[in-house]
Amino acid sequence: MEIVKIIIMILLAIDCIALTAIVLMQEGRSAGLGAIGGMADTYWGQNKGRSMEGAMVMATRIMAVLFFVLAALLNMKIFS
Repeated sequence: MEIVKIIIMILLAIDCIALTAIVLMQEGRSAGLGAIGGMADTYWGQNKGRSMEGAMVMATRIMAVLFFVLAALLNMKIFS
């Protein structure tokens, strides 16, 4: 069981680093201030899910879920 715990800890560390990097690469919400002036119906506004920003949001969600799952696994009694 000690090897499994070490593997999970390594995966958690990699996930933490990747999650931090992806969050820092994303644009802030204030970067889209063009929507105030009526530019919300542009091509990039309509297809945000298919853009690079949409992919980073999805990757952030996946890595956040993975973070919580790995952290919960490490806190189980079988690894004590």
